[in-house]
Amino acid sequence: MNQASLECRHISLSYGATPVLRDVNLKIEPGEFFALLGPSGSGKSTLLRLIAGFNQHQSGELLIDGQDISGVPPHLRGVGMVFQNYALWPHMTVWDNVAFGLVERRESRDAIRRKVGAALELVGLQDYGQRRPGQLSGGQQQRVALARTVVIEPKLLLLDEPLSNLDKQLRVQMREELKNLQRQLGLTTIFVTHDQEEAMTTADRMAVLNQGVLQQVGTAAGLYDEPHNRFVAGFVGTANLLEGQVSALDGDTLVFDAQGLGRLTLPVPAEPPAPGAATLAFRPHQIRIAAEGEPADADRVWLQGRVEAAEFLGEFARYRVRVGEVALVADQPHYAGGAMFPPGAQVRLGLAPTQLRYLHR
Repeated sequence: MNQASLECRHISLSYGATPVLRDVNLKIEPGEFFALLGPSGSGKSTLLRLIAGFNQHQSGELLIDGQDISGVPPHLRGVGMVFQNYALWPHMTVWDNVAFGLVERRESRDAIRRKVGAALELVGLQDYGQRRPGQLSGGQQQRVALARTVVIEPKLLLLDEPLSNLDKQLRVQMREELKNLQRQLGLTTIFVTHDQEEAMTTADRMAVLNQGVLQQVGTAAGLYDEPHNRFVAGFVGTANLLEGQVSALDGDTLVFDAQGLGRLTLPVPAEPPAPGAATLAFRPHQIRIAAEGEPADADRVWLQGRVEAAEFLGEFARYRVRVGEVALVADQPHYAGGAMFPPGAQVRLGLAPTQLRYLHR
């Protein structure tokens, strides 16, 4: 398989007066498994369809292996796409569905037989060639759609919400199969999803979009641990976000005036934030929740609060704790026999200063 690079340079697209993509700059490396992540209406599917050639940008350049393909029609781009609904021909057998692109290219019968057989074996459906799509499960239909796409040996593989039609257990299984297949082929793959877990467990890197603007690009751990802004912090995983002001930096001490919570005196981080308006971000699992009177870790900053709600989620318990005028979310690992804090309980929340992130707006 080819390993192509893709680059978007200052890509912008509008529908009438409505901007959908705004000055998108993005580079995807050869052989990379890359995710476009964002909420509905963020522009991620529009960007994927633009790469496929179904949409046309008004400004910017779209390059595959350094060549601008902006004016190249879809069937000449060397791009394969798997649609959300798989788009299989219901009246054709699995074999004929997979062979369709090769037949359209007028390849020889021997080449078609060899390539279709290899593609079906690749996705584990070598014994299903004479069945029709309606006789297959959702996961099997998706494999047929993948086989039909990879059989034409595209430079890029595009996946539009590939797992959204499957139940949760099958989604987990199929994302592992997708990842293994991509690694086996070494094929540059771009997939669209709104599911954070799907992107974080599958992609080498991902781009987060919101309202047509590229917010941040990086690995799952990089985006989770070091979000660039408030949107990324709140969208990639769960985060507590405190609005306020960095009002003073004095030696080893930083003062953060949090709206609705009050003044926090914190250690200065390795990269000190500039004074001014900021959002203080931290994850629920990074908070230690303790009962009144329980010994406190000296390396944490402690806040007094009251439990408003408690949820048992299996591997952990999630609490909503009122601290001043602010409700914070805190997670606590669950161990057999451990008691949960009931609503109304007075507790203390311990913040780990090394885990706090200051996001300027």
